[in-house]
Formats: sequence, structure tokens, C-alpha cells
Amino acid sequence: MAKVYVFLANGFEDIEALIPVDVLRRGGVEVITVSTVEDSQIVESAHGVGIVADSMLSDCRFDDADLLMLPGGMPGAANLYDCAEVCEAVLSQHRQGKRIGAICAAPAVVLAQLGVLDGRRATCYPGFEQLLTKADYTGELVTVDGHITTAEGPAAALPYAYELLAQLTDAQTSRQVAEGMRFLHLMER
Repeated sequence: MAKVYVFLANGFEDIEALIPVDVLRRGGVEVITVSTVEDSQIVESAHGVGIVADSMLSDCRFDDADLLMLPGGMPGAANLYDCAEVCEAVLSQHRQGKRIGAICAAPAVVLAQLGVLDGRRATCYPGFEQLLTKADYTGELVTVDGHITTAEGPAAALPYAYELLAQLTDAQTSRQVAEGMRFLHLMER
């Protein structure tokens, strides 16, 4: 079973974190939400919703991660970038060529500033693309370039989640979950 760690920092965008968690778990992927808040498993979203993370940052090693995921939102993405342990984990994952997913502001605020997107195609929330100085900005809902998957923003949370699920399992599992959630029906309208 694939294993995913989702970093949660105060100010994260609710649906960009929780929709992928929901979709991946429906698809049989082990997902661990990780609080980056010092001494608290409760992380406050950009909209003031307190979420109890599965684990504390200090309790995780990440060497067994099939995917590290970074939600966007502000100041959530900036708080992720300001966390040395998150940056170290992302850089290690990247050096190993293992999967990284980031959505909204996180591709620009975290991945681009760490150099992870240098020479790659990527997308992010409009207005943050100026930080993608060494990447090819696509403006797509979801962009996959090798082991890195980026997504545009809140409306991209479902397509992003189904793409990650397909990568971690297979296209059939992702399609079955999407159908069960009535996403495919929505897209056919």
C-alpha cells in the first residue's frame, strides 16, 4: 500500500488538503496528515477550521513516503516554506526522484523557492507564477512533470487528487473512486 504524508501548516487551504486526503483514502492509500505546528496536533485552516492531524512533524521520518503533499493557501504555504523540517523532507524526496505534490501557492512558494521546479513544467495559483522563474508555467489545472505534480488552486483539488491516486495505484482505481464520488457524472454535464 502506498504511503502519503500531507503537511499541514496554519493557514492551509481546507479543500486543497482534505479533498486529496479523502480521495486517496477512498482509493486504499495510507495517508498521514502531519502537523507542522509546534507542540500541537491541531492545525488551523485558512478559514478558521481546526483540524486534528494524525501525527506531529517530530514523530515522522518520511523515508517511507511514496508521496509528500503540500496544500496551498496563505499563509499556509509560506508557513510550510518557513519550516526547515518540511523543506529538508521535500528536498530529500526530490533528490531520490520520489513523488511530490503541491497545489495553489505551494508550488511557487515552496517548490520553486527550493529549486525543485527548476527546468520543469508546473502550474500554481494565478498571481504566484512570477515565483516560477526557472520553471515553465503551464496555467493548467494539473501539471505532471516526472515525479512532480502541481495543481492550480481550490477548483483543481478533485482532478489533482484523482491524478495522484492514479499515480499511486492505477488508472482504474482512480476512475472507480471518481465515479463513486459522482465526479465523472459532473464532468459529463
